[in-house]
Amino acid sequence: MNFRTLLFCLSWVCFHLDTCRSQVVKDEKPNIVLVMVDDLGIGDLGCYGNNTLRTPHVDRLAREGVQLTQHISAASMCTPSRSAFLTGRYPIRSGMTSNRISRVITSLGVPAGLPLNETTFAALLKKQGYHTAIIGKWHQGLNCHSRNDHCHHPSNYGFDYFYGMPFTLVAPCWPDPSRQTELAIASRIWLFVQLIAVAVLTLALGKLSGWISVPWFLILVMVLFIFLLGYFWFSSFHSSLYWDCLLLREHKITEQPMKAERAGSIMLKEALSFLERHQEGPFLLLFSFLHVHIPLPTTEAFIDVSEHSLYGDNVEEMDAMLGKLLDAIDDLGLTNSTLVYFTSDHGGHLESRVGHIQLGGWNGIYKGGKGMGGWEGGIRVPGLIRWPGRLPAGKVIEEPTSLMDIFPTLAAVSGATLPQDRIIDGRNLLPLLQGDVQRSEHEFLFHYCGTFLHAVRWHPNNSEAVWKVHYVTPVFQPPGAQACYKTLYCRCSGELVTYHNPPLVFDLSRDPSESTPLTPDTEPLYDVIIRAVADAVAKHKKSILPVLSQLSELNRDSVWLKPCCGVFPFCLCDNEGDA
Repeated sequence: MNFRTLLFCLSWVCFHLDTCRSQVVKDEKPNIVLVMVDDLGIGDLGCYGNNTLRTPHVDRLAREGVQLTQHISAASMCTPSRSAFLTGRYPIRSGMTSNRISRVITSLGVPAGLPLNETTFAALLKKQGYHTAIIGKWHQGLNCHSRNDHCHHPSNYGFDYFYGMPFTLVAPCWPDPSRQTELAIASRIWLFVQLIAVAVLTLALGKLSGWISVPWFLILVMVLFIFLLGYFWFSSFHSSLYWDCLLLREHKITEQPMKAERAGSIMLKEALSFLERHQEGPFLLLFSFLHVHIPLPTTEAFIDVSEHSLYGDNVEEMDAMLGKLLDAIDDLGLTNSTLVYFTSDHGGHLESRVGHIQLGGWNGIYKGGKGMGGWEGGIRVPGLIRWPGRLPAGKVIEEPTSLMDIFPTLAAVSGATLPQDRIIDGRNLLPLLQGDVQRSEHEFLFHYCGTFLHAVRWHPNNSEAVWKVHYVTPVFQPPGAQACYKTLYCRCSGELVTYHNPPLVFDLSRDPSESTPLTPDTEPLYDVIIRAVADAVAKHKKSILPVLSQLSELNRDSVWLKPCCGVFPFCLCDNEGDA
């Protein structure tokens, strides 16, 4: 064999080795589908003990994957919980907290939002070659200085594609019987304004050039008429329906106001289209349901199908949509190469009801619900993870885990490096999920209500116990109730909370419902628990750096930041047609 032949053979071998190595690396990076439901209670699902609601597709994930029974959100309200989920950090580190009554971004007219110096898992995976998308609810802000700057748009946080609701569902979003009429009127008024504007411009130019003899007073009256028409039109639309209930595709408004009952179906179509376009992978899809948040927009096909009125109908519709998403993954042959994760952003909203009809979720045996920073019902959420061939099917893990763990877990499965310039509070779940370790890496988890620390969870390394220490608890009202029905959401501070000194102590491993506080007489380790948690709190607080409080100082509405699909204030449009 001459030298040239030998060189050719070596080159051929090296080329194919590199190709195989590249293929292995590519194959080791799974596609990722993250499914987050809005306001879903852990007790609403069959796999978590509900036998009156039908959730076969969620239950299928539990059978085919790993079920986390002590999965904890970092906050009991939408905006801070989701910021922690995206970044792997307690929301107090990013300023996504509030020391006031409102603890979420309150409208699309406020400049508050996830700071741009925060790193999301989408940004990490994008650098690893992933196609990234979020479809559905965002609620991390939109504009900063003008109605079109979109400084907090998902595209600035690593997402290549966005379709969905930049805000969140609110009561005015559905039903809206006047929507079609208003759209028709708006288009005609806008045409009328354009005709007057053209007439004004023509008359003004004619007057200045001497071609037309018309008094300036008439021209000024016409201009004033345009402004007055715009003012009165805007003044008649104060409802959030017109300014917050809208849909974006990328940076373009497609519906304002949106037709809420069809929004979920359109989002599902968008998700299926994304899967088909990027089936060669790797891809990251965050499917962020509008279900099951009030006002519970539900299609006619699912009205009155459940035993639990409109809320149950909405849950079962959500499950059916999840089933179509899972079927699409199967049909594209992506099942074994796709990691699927299912959760809720926090507990169900107990106070959401009309009369005796419950419109919020059920949190099972756990005390409290949405808005309660310490009680389990507000922060314990479903956690299901399926990755065939890599994670065992049907495994149940009772160790404490967190929504913040998804950030480092996705970094691990994608080969990304965690940011070294900040504290990441989440922990990589892979060793626990795969059975390489039996203990959670979370010795302590801190439970905030806004900027106020309400409770701490301690899982000592040498014990099976999970101690829960409450420093602050909300005052339920009216007396005897198990939620805050008079205020709709429980408060975090002030006269409507109880400060505990000494704190309340529970052992969640024996009393998951937090029904009976321990005392020095009933628990020999009581003083040890109090001291250990106090030391952990002191250490934790030293790690919190001062940042701008987005949800306190920037959560003020401005008309100039409100999105508009036309020329303000004529902002009504429907570009989805009969989709």
